[in-house]
Amino acid sequence: MRRLRLALGVGAVLLACAACGQNEEIGFGGAPPATSDRLPSTVLPTTGPPDADPMDPKPPAGGTPVDEARVDASALPDGYPKVVWTEGDGSVIGAYGQAGGCTEASAQVTEQNGQRVIMRITETVTSTGPCTMELRYPPLTVKLDAPLGGRTVVLQRAQVGPK
Repeated sequence: MRRLRLALGVGAVLLACAACGQNEEIGFGGAPPATSDRLPSTVLPTTGPPDADPMDPKPPAGGTPVDEARVDASALPDGYPKVVWTEGDGSVIGAYGQAGGCTEASAQVTEQNGQRVIMRITETVTSTGPCTMELRYPPLTVKLDAPLGGRTVVLQRAQVGPK
């Protein structure tokens, strides 16, 4: 009986040593084996306009930036893109919203007069979870009654619970 246990123990050690000698990583978080038959990585095409780079936000293609001195983004949290742009004749303004795994972003004009335009960016929670931990900054636009001209754009943020 003693020899059987010893033989099984030695066999297990030899099996473990043989497995360590293989150049293959298996398991959670392991790197895939380096082989030449791997396909090259590809970039998938986007289906809409690109999201903002929160570290360096710029208007999307075709947008004309509004001078920072005419943008009041003090109601937005740190890290939120605070760039505003116009499109066409200036009667469409845009800003970036914030969306994620269980949130959608939308925008609306809540006030417009001769001095300012208030654009509210609303983040709507669409599910109570589980949600992915992604964060996107989609471009949002609203139509004004008249071109922006020299008016100030005030950005506000609202959050709404699950639909």
